[in-house]
Order: sequence, then C-alpha cells, then structure tokens
Amino acid sequence: MASASTSYENAYSERRFWHKLGGHAKASGRQVLEKALWLYYALQDPATPKWARRVIYGALGYFILPLDAVPDFAPLVGYTDDLTVMAAALTTVAFTINDQVKSQARQRLDSWFGTAG
Repeated sequence: MASASTSYENAYSERRFWHKLGGHAKASGRQVLEKALWLYYALQDPATPKWARRVIYGALGYFILPLDAVPDFAPLVGYTDDLTVMAAALTTVAFTINDQVKSQARQRLDSWFGTAG
C-alpha cells in the first residue's frame, strides 16, 4: 500500500498545478498562491536536491487534490490545511527558497493581482 505522501507526490503534475492556480486563484488568496509558487519555482531549480523535490511534490500534490483534510470549497477555511502543508514543506526546504525563487513568484502574483502594497 502506498503511503499518503507518495500518493500526494503522484498527484502532482505541472499541468494540474497551473490548472488549480487558474481555477482557484482568487478563492485561495495571495498568501496561499505565494507559497505554492515558491515551491513550484524551487522545483524548477536544477540545484534543488532529489529529497527536497520529493517534499515539494508531496506538498504541491496535496494542494492540487480537491479532497483533503479541509475541502478547498469550504468557505473561509478551505485552504488553511493546504497552507499548513506548504508551510511545513517550506520549513523543510527553506534553503531552496532563494531570492530568484521569490522574485519569480512575486512577478507572477503581480501579473495576476497587481503590485502588492
């Protein structure tokens, strides 16, 4: 039997990631999207080690799946579990979240929401 983290890793694909962001950007909010984009751009960096990639795949897979601990469509709290999972992953792979990763995420967010005040 596959572990839950392996199932979440297997749920990740770049296509599903962008589909999730496109369909839920406003509902999930800038903070959740920022964390997801940090993880995504860290994943694109060839310097990110394999073990860190697995952590990132698991967190983004959890984010992508609509049915998790707190369903994403639940008003006000739908993305709190996703944010918690991504925060734990970010703590684990913090060394991969460099200035370039943050800049790429900020540029993407600004293109969607406008410049943050």
